[in-house]
Amino acid sequence: MRKLVYYIASSVDGFIADPAGDGNIYPISEEFTRYATTQYPETLPTYIRRLLGIERAENVRFDTLLMGRGTYQLALDMGVTSPYAHMRQYVVSRSLKASPDPAVELVPEDPVAAVRDLKAQDGLDIYLCGGGVLAGQLREEIDELHVKTYPVLLGSGIPMFSADFAVSDLAVTSSRVFDNGMIFTTYAMKRQYGTAPSRAPDTVRT
Repeated sequence: MRKLVYYIASSVDGFIADPAGDGNIYPISEEFTRYATTQYPETLPTYIRRLLGIERAENVRFDTLLMGRGTYQLALDMGVTSPYAHMRQYVVSRSLKASPDPAVELVPEDPVAAVRDLKAQDGLDIYLCGGGVLAGQLREEIDELHVKTYPVLLGSGIPMFSADFAVSDLAVTSSRVFDNGMIFTTYAMKRQYGTAPSRAPDTVRT
């Protein structure tokens, strides 16, 4: 069965964006950019892939993307209606009555049911792009977290999860420090069912 993976950038104090929702606040890592173009090329927006010359790169980990209205709005504000044209795109929103682009499918109700349906389909894993409210709604459906933790404190902003208090145990499956001090850590959700998490092929212990 496909996995739902929350792949996200965060400050040390757990915020994925500033109070206005802007996530372009973290120091750029040239080393991680090179790493992402080979290991996570599909997580780069289509226009960024063009700039990097990898527009035709094959999807490595994900072929489906799920995001909330707030995350999608950042693209719409730039005049981009299909930000990840190389993947199947789903936007969870009750306020959008019609999709601005035929390549983007709206999920107006029950994102949990939508994710379970997507997991049952064939394909690569599902990229949960954000934001924190949607991640909170899907907390029990998330199988892995791939977190880029930047050496930055924000104090306030959009949290990684907006959800009621509950303790979820995670297993660290890999960790690596990049040139700008960013720590990229992958976690598997510990559950009382299923099999033990598999280790990422590029694991580097630090």
